[in-house]
Amino acid sequence: MIDQTNLIYCAGVQSAPPGFLRLAGHPLRWRLLTELARTDRQVRELTGLLGQPQSLVSYHLGQLRAGGLVSARRSSADGRDSYYRIDLARCRELLAETGLAIHPGLGPGPGMKDQPAGAVRARTRVLFLCTGNSARSQMAEAILGQLAGDRVEAASAGSRRQGSKPLHPEAVRVMCEHGIDISGRRSKHLEEFAGQRFGFVITLCDRVREVCPEFPGHPQLIHWSIADPAGEADARAAFRRVAAELRTRIGFLLARIGV
Repeated sequence: MIDQTNLIYCAGVQSAPPGFLRLAGHPLRWRLLTELARTDRQVRELTGLLGQPQSLVSYHLGQLRAGGLVSARRSSADGRDSYYRIDLARCRELLAETGLAIHPGLGPGPGMKDQPAGAVRARTRVLFLCTGNSARSQMAEAILGQLAGDRVEAASAGSRRQGSKPLHPEAVRVMCEHGIDISGRRSKHLEEFAGQRFGFVITLCDRVREVCPEFPGHPQLIHWSIADPAGEADARAAFRRVAAELRTRIGFLLARIGV
């Protein structure tokens, strides 16, 4: 005779929800994930947005970090603060695994359908900002241009007022590894773009975020807390890491724009 108790037990084990669902399914953690999917945030900002005590927010951020969905980096503007960011690539992997755990037909589906023939879509303008416009923002502008082509207009600038700063040679070298030549580009001050309209303004430096001016048209303001690779001992490796992170983040940005 079949042991019904064992059958029930085995069925329960097999039907236990994947770890991603148990982790992300908590209402407060879900709100944290959705907010961090938009922009990097500090704990005090998340506390204000969610209307919850800092101890509770910090606890759930710790749970998300332990699960590999969220990471933290010390702010370069104020070392007492940290910026939290979501690992969207990891979330995508876990969501795909979650779908497959239910049914093979819930795995990754076909990509977005092409627009109808003759459809005209206004180009989205994206402005990347850092301090000197000599590395991170220039790399981001170049990568976005490569990935989106003429479907998105990318620009970059810096907040430094002490004259133009030449492009960092490692930024030029690493972009060449990605098939992009930025050697002829110049550093620009953000005042060159004053009064212009953008769909997205993305700060890549914690210091620039503190002084980012307002732009007309209410663009979406996004912060990506990325350390300055020029300050690393192994500059080449640091610039390669930044390029890889920018390529991943920009890929998700394009999905958000709808390109």
